[in-house]
Order: sequence, then structure tokens, then C-alpha cells
Amino acid sequence: MTRADGTVTRLLIVSRDAKRVTRAVQHKLDAAFPRYEQIAFDPRHDFRSSLSGRATVVVAGGDGTVGFVARAMAGSRRRLGIIPLGTFNNFAHSLAIPARLDRAIAVIRAGATRPVTLGRINGRYFLETAAIGFFGHAIVLGEKAKDRAFAELSQDLDAVVRADSFAFATRGAFIAHGRSRSLVFTNTPATGSRLPVGNTDPMDPFLELSISVGASRSDLVSRLVASAVGKHADGDGASFQFNSLTITTKPRTAVVADNERIGRTPVIVESVPGALRVIVPA
Repeated sequence: MTRADGTVTRLLIVSRDAKRVTRAVQHKLDAAFPRYEQIAFDPRHDFRSSLSGRATVVVAGGDGTVGFVARAMAGSRRRLGIIPLGTFNNFAHSLAIPARLDRAIAVIRAGATRPVTLGRINGRYFLETAAIGFFGHAIVLGEKAKDRAFAELSQDLDAVVRADSFAFATRGAFIAHGRSRSLVFTNTPATGSRLPVGNTDPMDPFLELSISVGASRSDLVSRLVASAVGKHADGDGASFQFNSLTITTKPRTAVVADNERIGRTPVIVESVPGALRVIVPA
């Protein structure tokens, strides 16, 4: 444990319930970070309360754990190291952080700290995507299926089936209006089960709005196929890069950010360059 002025300067957070956190993995983490205070991931615990202002935090876990810790650290000067132990690891993959444990550890030991962009929607940070309408419902449904939350699938499946088009209008970086079944705001090239969604990544200072993503069930199917074979799927509609947009819809429509429902429109979506300092390959 390393402390300065009574606060933790090095912290390792391990999602011990993650499928890939075996005894062997835990042993490697213990050996790799002997000078780090180590805690089990617990979303009810505010790990930031014991940290110094410039602490280094390493998180070992799946997409949900990494996202929770990253959002909690957003806006601070603390450094984040990522050991991706999830199923898809979209955020880590977009930053070229390797999925192999030994290589991810090596990045944290010898990598470079870089400021990266996060998205923010109505004040809530997101790492990968935010979505209005059909595509958001589909992502939540996929997440429940991945986590085998079968008792909750019926409601989410009904939301996907019933999702209809809506009128939308934007103001801010550009003015636009029209109808769509989905508006998707991307910070990573893929989301969910490695579904291709955009052409930007967290090293860029902007987000991307895609109107084609999830505009139809056939588009969603094409992206599912593309994710299965490891290719990019291009939509037929337009994509726009932006820093800040205000979006209204008629009727008010459900909004999802990083696989979680967060309310309904209207929303303000912003890119926040430098929101997070991440250790990436040098």
C-alpha cells in the first residue's frame, strides 16, 4: 500500500465476480501490483473518498465495472489503468489496450498516460454510445440476454418490437430535423456485442451522430452479422461529427447511455475532451 498524507495513491479494483477473474488471474494481479491497495469492486462503495488528487487507479473487470469506475473518475486528474476482463471490452479495444492479461499488465507498467474523450448526455458520462429510440432498446435487450437476466427480457423485447419512428430536431453544432427510429451518438467504433456503430474513437475530440444506425431492423441485423465476422457495417444514412447538440423529439422518446436507460428526450449531448486520463500503449 502506498499512501501520501493519509490518502491512497495507488489502488487496484478487482471485479471478483467476473467470469474471467479466476484464482490464477487473481494471483497474477497480486504479483503485478504489490504496492497497490486492493479492493473488490462494489458499486455501493465510493472508492474516490480515500484517493489522492493524482492517484493511479487500476480496474480489472468487465465492461460494466470498467465503465462504472471510469465514469466515477471523469473530470479528475487521476490516472486510470484498465485490465479488460469482459466479454467485449469495447472501450479498451478502442484504445488499443490488449485483452490478454499479461499484455494489459505490461501496458500499465510501461504505457503512456493520454487524455481521452468521453461523451456526456444530460450531465451523465458515457464511454461508448448513447442512443434515442429503437437501437437503444435493442442494446439493453442484448445486455440482459448476455447477463442471462431472462426474467426482465419480456419487457425489453416488447420495447424493441413496439419502437416506432419519431420526429427529431437538433440545434447546437448544426441544425437538422427529420424522422428516424434511432439517433445514435458514438464515442467508440463498436458497442454492445461489438456492434459496429461509428468511425470515431476516444482519442478524437468529438462525438459522431449516426442517423442510419438502427434505423431499421434490417440495419440492426446487418450490424449483428458484421460483429460476428469482425467487419464494419456501413449504414445508408448520414453521420455528423459534433461537440455539442440539443435534441428534441415528438413524441418524447427513451434514451439509453452505455446500455442503461437514463430517461427520455429532450437531451443535451456533449463531447468532453480530456475527461479521463488513461494509461494506453506507448
